[in-house]
Amino acid sequence: MTRETAALVMATVAALILALMLWGWRRRVRRDAGIVPPVGERRGLTRAVFAGFYVATTRHDAPLDRLTVRHLAHRSRVVVTVTEEGVTLDLPGEPTLFLDAARLAGVGRATWTIDRAVEPDGLVLVAWTADDGTICDTYIRLQDGDPDALVEEIARLHAGAAPDPRPSSPPAQDSTSTGDPQ
Repeated sequence: MTRETAALVMATVAALILALMLWGWRRRVRRDAGIVPPVGERRGLTRAVFAGFYVATTRHDAPLDRLTVRHLAHRSRVVVTVTEEGVTLDLPGEPTLFLDAARLAGVGRATWTIDRAVEPDGLVLVAWTADDGTICDTYIRLQDGDPDALVEEIARLHAGAAPDPRPSSPPAQDSTSTGDPQ
């Protein structure tokens, strides 16, 4: 095999791999198109603000099943604001997402999710219900600030929330309180 032939084979294999990756991502986007996050402005008085990194959103209790939810498909910086009425996620270049207290399904700490492993309990897991009833787990890594303080603020909101009228399926495993995958 000549050098040129080997280079052509390698380029073809690389192009095929990239095409398959693109196909897989587009398929995932189509699969998750029905999961709509709650877009809206912050409501209520601000109780706490935290800066960090948005890591991923997955199916509830399935930290390896990434969801390509609109506005939450890619990692980025995030400002998390906890108010008296809910939690906002402000990601650069995306509309503000407002999770009112009734949407919150739980909060906890996690060590890993799809694509990311950190020190023990280095991620904050916020479980919330989408408009279609899907329970989603969103993972945030705080840049500065105490993750326990964020968990505490959201837990206080979740505990005082009225039951969510949207249908939801029971979780497969109860790891929301600890955030540890099982």
